[in-house]
Amino acid sequence: MIDLGKYAGTVLAAYGASLALIAGLVLATLWRGRKARRALEAQEARARKAKAGGDAQGKEHANG
Repeated sequence: MIDLGKYAGTVLAAYGASLALIAGLVLATLWRGRKARRALEAQEARARKAKAGGDAQGKEHANG
């Protein structure tokens, strides 16, 4: 290992804190991405359901 002298503890702590923060940011990004994907899929499902329901109602009125 590289000899860091009397600052070894400070330097290693800074590296450790940096790695922990980067890992936290990566995990937060993945979590928010999954959350956004679920929200988008739910919205798309509602839109498909509304469109399918609207098409059925429109056909009933046209035939009536």
